[in-house]
Order: sequence, then C-alpha cells, then structure tokens
Amino acid sequence: MTPGEIATIETLLREAADREILPRFRHIHATCKADGSLLTEADLAVNRRLREALHRHFPAIGFLSEEMPEAEQKAALTRGTPLWVLDPIDGTSNYAAGIPFFGISLALVGDGRVTAGFTLDPCRGEFFHAVAGGGAYCNHQRLRPPCPAVPFEQTLAMVDLKRLPGPLRERLVSSPPYHSQRNFGACVLEWAWLAAGRGHLLLHGGQKLWDLAAGQLLLTEAGGHCRTLTGEPLFRPSLAPRSVVAALDGGHFERWQTWLAGEA
Repeated sequence: MTPGEIATIETLLREAADREILPRFRHIHATCKADGSLLTEADLAVNRRLREALHRHFPAIGFLSEEMPEAEQKAALTRGTPLWVLDPIDGTSNYAAGIPFFGISLALVGDGRVTAGFTLDPCRGEFFHAVAGGGAYCNHQRLRPPCPAVPFEQTLAMVDLKRLPGPLRERLVSSPPYHSQRNFGACVLEWAWLAAGRGHLLLHGGQKLWDLAAGQLLLTEAGGHCRTLTGEPLFRPSLAPRSVVAALDGGHFERWQTWLAGEA
C-alpha cells in the first residue's frame, strides 16, 4: 500500500472511533449474539461506516467482518479477490463494561496471506500498522524488538485461559514458566502490544480470522514469531478458530513452544 492509502485508512479508523465508539463509551447497552459474545450498537455503526467508506475509497476490494452473517463471510472468502477483514470493535465486553481496552482491527488479505494490517486503540490514540515486508509501526514510529531480551523466566505472558485444553490450563496455573500473566480481553490490542514490546509471550486457544489477521502481521513485521499450538503456520484464510502461540523474541518463542509441548 502507498503512504497515501495508509493515511486514508488511518483517517477512516480514527473517524469511526471518534464518531461512533467514544461518544457511546460508558453509555452503551449490549446484547448477546448466538455464540454468547456481546454486540453493541457501536459495533454495528462502525461496521456500517467502514464498509461504506472502504468501498468508496477501494471499490475493487471485497469485504468481510465479524458482524456479517456466516453465509456472507463464507461467500466473501470464496471469491478469490483481495478482501478487507474487519473487527469493528474487539473487546466488546470491555467496552460494554466501561473498561478502556478495546480496538478496531482491519486487515487486507489476498492470495492466501495478509498484505497489510491496521489496529487502532481509540482510548490511547495509537494507530498500529504494518505492510508485508515493510516493518511495523505505532503512530508511524517503527517498532523494533528490545535488545537484550529479558530472561525467559522473567517474561510477562498474555494468556487467555478459558479457551485452552483443561490439562494445559491446569499446568499453566500450577507451574507457569513465565514471571507474570495477563489477559486484557481484546485480542487485537494484545497482538499490537506484543509487537510493541509491552509483554513477551502470547497464548490463546482459539482466535477467529478477524482477531488475528492484522495482529500476526504486526508481530512478524516487528520481528516476532507465531504458530499454532500444534506447530502449524498461524494464518489461514478460514472461518475456523486458530490457536495462537507467539513471542516477540526468537529465543523466547523456542522456549515457549518447548514448554507448551510438555518437553520442558
């Protein structure tokens, strides 16, 4: 993408946050979707605004979002054309509860890979973006891994326990290999924070396409690493959930994979 196109995306995301998300924050009612996750009028408003704006600026690119019916999502994936993948508000539970940790995430997917990723943190005004082969940035400052890395035993891990297999969850609780654990409740910002070095490890039992598409590109373009729990490449243009194992530092990633495999 060109610098001008990146600037356009940033403007669209910031306008959606300023006009649809932040004015409703702490004044919102949430309903439950069929899968038990929450939905607010802000999710729908952002989805509608960005779908219209992206079509206006990029008419040749298709569209898929978390808030579309599954049949439409499947149809979008099978067209074989470049595709925007949107999560209008990730961390809706936080948003509805008045917790200022949620974000908008947008990825450009084509030829079976993510070519650009964008994540906006409305509460902190931070715009993260990455283009394949071009590095990762926060508010246009390049993200680089800290050097030297902290010892593995002193790492901070972002772990979503509730979606993990029971034996692994129990092992993490009883004998964690890291120093401290967090779960902030918004996948797209956890990816961005990991890429920015605000944590060292990430583990999740099942993220959807819109949860991970932009974030895994941010992390890898910042020098990080990610796979599934079974060691497969993470990204796949599919609606099926994917487990996530990730780390910013290569040495940490190897130790993290080894421990999760039960070999440590």
